[in-house]
Amino acid sequence: MKPDIVTIFNNKGGVGKTTLTYHLAHALGDLDKKVLLIDLDPQCNLTIFSLPMETIHDIWVAEDDFIEDFAATRSKTSNSDFQSLLRKPRSIHFDLKPTEDGTAELESLPPPVMLNNNVHLIPGRLTLHLFEAKIGERWSGIYQGDPLAIRTATRVRQLAYDYAAYHGYHLVIFDTSPSLGALNRHLLTLADGFLIPCSPDLFSVYGIRNIGGALRLWRKQFDSIFHLLSDTKRSQFPEKFVKLIGYTIYNAKRYSGLGNDLDLAKAHFHYAQQIPGTIAKFVDPENSLPFTEILSGSIGNKAVIHSHNTFPSMSQKYHKPMWLLPDINLEVEDRSTVAGNQNKYRETQGAYLAFARDFLDRVAQL
Repeated sequence: MKPDIVTIFNNKGGVGKTTLTYHLAHALGDLDKKVLLIDLDPQCNLTIFSLPMETIHDIWVAEDDFIEDFAATRSKTSNSDFQSLLRKPRSIHFDLKPTEDGTAELESLPPPVMLNNNVHLIPGRLTLHLFEAKIGERWSGIYQGDPLAIRTATRVRQLAYDYAAYHGYHLVIFDTSPSLGALNRHLLTLADGFLIPCSPDLFSVYGIRNIGGALRLWRKQFDSIFHLLSDTKRSQFPEKFVKLIGYTIYNAKRYSGLGNDLDLAKAHFHYAQQIPGTIAKFVDPENSLPFTEILSGSIGNKAVIHSHNTFPSMSQKYHKPMWLLPDINLEVEDRSTVAGNQNKYRETQGAYLAFARDFLDRVAQL
């Protein structure tokens, strides 16, 4: 069974994408879906949210020399030491490095980090910009059907399939940076669907406009490429172009009693109202699920649109979903804070489950 691959993306940073991605994955896991998160944001925010700094350090240090020069380091490493390296989680850049350097691919893939039984993570790495540079260099080669250029363009999707074949993932979620550069062009177009988390502000509205324009251009580019490639080479790309599955307002401050059904401040409500119309105007319908089904409101309705104040910070500190914090061993200085709000912490699970169920309904339409 092939997994559904979804990218969570906005051309605007600071919309809470990392918090949303982390908690959506855990809510999906609570619904018995097996999920692989791949941190493809060179800033590594999802990795930092999910793992202690010491764990990230141990992963990165062990692979430093391979990131510098994979083939040279492999030639100096004994088979037993290399197999030992592959038996522990490695970063996504380590997995991609043979492709970047144009050497033979790994014979076996390192295991992901198990955040829990159903949610696993391939960590990011700050050096991932080197792979993005290689994508840019080899882009024109795709038009000529160059095997290495095609391998570079499609390797992330193939890795998602390879990991899913071994671990049985139902869903693979690509975490991305806000850029519309070469790496995200590939990550968006290699996915089956994507969603847009939005702050109710001017910047998110303009970010949606940029996404719509980029999708239109990228679709033309890939249509041209597919026209030139043989069926064998074409088969390495997705059968269908990526589709928008919807948007969610996220991380907005709640203002009750102001006369609007989203409980937002007047200025925020003004921009929240513009989001569906902006999508309809700037995203081509062929690059989206039917507008009649996805533009009636946020994914999950109002389940996750309001900020949880300091809860995400506490979640990141303990590398656990918000709803689990009342039931884990906390540091002394945090116990009274969490205990005093334990019902609110636990209620976040219901909100994210509602979001996850709507998310799954939309993914099923891809």
